[in-house]
Formats: sequence, structure tokens, C-alpha cells
Amino acid sequence: MSKTLTAALALGAPILLCAPSVMAQQASRFTWEGEVEIGYESTFDSTLPANEGDSAYASGEFNGGFALTNSLSIFGGLTFEELEDAGGNTGYGFYFHEFGLQFETGAATFRIGKVSPAFGTAWDAAAGFYGAALAEDYELAEQIGALAEVDLGAAGTLALGVFYADDTGLSDSVGFNRGRNSTTLGGAGNTGELNNAALQWSNEWNDTFGYVGLRYLSAGLGDVSDETGIVAGLGHSLGNGLDLFGEVATFDGYGGTADDATYATLNAAYAIGQLTLSGTYAMRDLSSAGRTDLISVGAEYELANGMTLDGALARVDDAGTEDTMFGVNLVIPLGG
Repeated sequence: MSKTLTAALALGAPILLCAPSVMAQQASRFTWEGEVEIGYESTFDSTLPANEGDSAYASGEFNGGFALTNSLSIFGGLTFEELEDAGGNTGYGFYFHEFGLQFETGAATFRIGKVSPAFGTAWDAAAGFYGAALAEDYELAEQIGALAEVDLGAAGTLALGVFYADDTGLSDSVGFNRGRNSTTLGGAGNTGELNNAALQWSNEWNDTFGYVGLRYLSAGLGDVSDETGIVAGLGHSLGNGLDLFGEVATFDGYGGTADDATYATLNAAYAIGQLTLSGTYAMRDLSSAGRTDLISVGAEYELANGMTLDGALARVDDAGTEDTMFGVNLVIPLGG
């Protein structure tokens, strides 16, 4: 063996030995989790026969982060679901629901990019297939802006942000093209400027949690009003498997219209081993469209591999039109 080859092998050996540890270190900086949902929903009885029908669906959400340093990281979130374009056509596609940079200090976390400002929690906290069916209307998602979350110690947590509805290339989708958002479409908060804000305070007291939030969305092109909203929620665990939760939100100039709107969600969940029974009453009252009342009962079973099987019945009275609905889904967790 030549001296040159021997020297090369000698120099290369440490690199080869270090490679697995470097790769392991890089892998430890990357974290991700997600879930895939497969479901079926049916409106099997209605006072308006045109409402009757059923559909099967699939969706997925995947969230990850990569730590650049101990305090700076990249975050991203990808959604797969059935989408609709401006012409009413539908198809399955992928889009980023979040993407940006996160910076952490001792008492605060900052995010900049495509973000989800805090305003209410019903879509996460309410149990059951139909638990968040109405509250999802006012969830703040797919916004461009900057967020801060400050730990106040015993006084709770304060989350605040300035933002506008995403009108960048990230508002488009891959697979089925839902179309890029534009400020010309109007809508409260769809302004292309950081003139929208949300503020939410939350705290926990042993088995109880509560929060109050405010938001202001500037009128978009063609809108008749700015939107102002307030939300409040309270949850409590009785310690015997029974959890109670309620959220109320009210809006002036809802969606940039002349509407006033009020939403309420009352939810109870009772865990018996791997089975959770739930019940929900939800209400939506829009000044131009009337009142919607939803009552639902459901059951969720957690399988040994972490997957959950959820099913529920619901009765919906939408301004006098009554629908009876059934939904079932299988949720498969991924990552960790």
C-alpha cells in the first residue's frame, strides 16, 4: 500500500467514525409529529331533502421543526385535505398552514412567518366528532405576521400578534390547485398589511383553565366594516374522568360585514378506561342568517397502538331547517 493511500485512509478514518454521530446530532435537532384522519359523514334525514347525502374523506396534518441553535429554529406545518377553488371544483391537495422562524428566550417565544394567532381553543379543547363544528368558523389560521407568547409565571400566559391573511405563494396548494389568495377578494383581515391584531390571556389553576381573548381585523377591499371580537373560555376536570368545557365568542362587523355574531360551545367528556363519551351543545347566531343550534353525543375509543376511533350523532337546527347527521373517523398518529 502506498504512503499516499495510507495517509488518506488515516485522515479519513476519523471523518468516517464521526459521521454517524454528526448524523445523529442533526437528527436530534429535527422533530415532527402528525396524524392522518379517514372518515365518513352522512346527513341521513333532513326537513330539506336536498341536504341529505353522505361522503367519505381523508386528511392529514404534519408539523415539524429544526433547531438551528438552542434558541432559534425553523417550524413548518403541512396539511393534506379536500380543497375547493374559486369555481367550486374540488380535489385533494397539500398546502403549508404554517412556516417560519421561532426564537425562544427565557420567558418568551417569538414566531415570524405564516402563523396561527391565538383566539379561542374550542377546536382543540372540545371533545367529540362534532365538538368544534361551529367554533371552527372563527379560528385564526394561515396568517402572515409576528407572534409573541410571554410566560407571566403565576399570572398565566399572554399571547399577542399582528398579522394579515396569507396572500403569498404559500396560500396556494400542490396537487389540486385551490388558487392563491389575493387582497382583491376582500374579507376582514385580508389587507396585505400588519393592521390586524389578536391578544389572549390564559392561565391554569390546578384542574381548571381559563382564558380571555380579543381580536381586531381591518376591513378588506369592498367590506363595510372592521371586525372586533372577544372570546372567553373555561374548562375544569372533576378528577373522576369527567371534564367540562365552555367557550363563548361574540363579534361586531363579523367577517367585514354588517353582521353581529355570537357563538357558544358547551362540552362534556367522560373517560372510562380507553373509552370517552362526549356531549356537545353549540350555537351560532348571525344577525343576517339567523340562529343555528347543534346537539351531539359521541364516543371515542383509543386502540392499543394509539389510534382512535370516533363516532357521533348530531341534530342541527339551522334557522328552521333540521338535519340529523352521523359521523365516524379513524385517526392515526404519526411521528413523536
